[in-house]
Amino acid sequence: MADKTKKYPDNVPGKFYVDDQCIDCDLCRETAPDHFTRNENGGYSFVSKQPTTPEEEARCKEAMEGCPVEAIGSDGE
Repeated sequence: MADKTKKYPDNVPGKFYVDDQCIDCDLCRETAPDHFTRNENGGYSFVSKQPTTPEEEARCKEAMEGCPVEAIGSDGE
């Protein structure tokens, strides 16, 4: 389960975030490419845009549920 105290500072403020357990597998970026971006230097994903529609939120939830290391959380500020 993702830990909001360990989320990357790159994440934009809001509900969804990626924490330091990310293994850069690319699943979230493939599932919700408008919302997850890769930090090229660090080799991890982060939330670059929070969802604003129910469809976008559904894609972010799908990415969160599919994350193999549970690095995506949905209890952020």
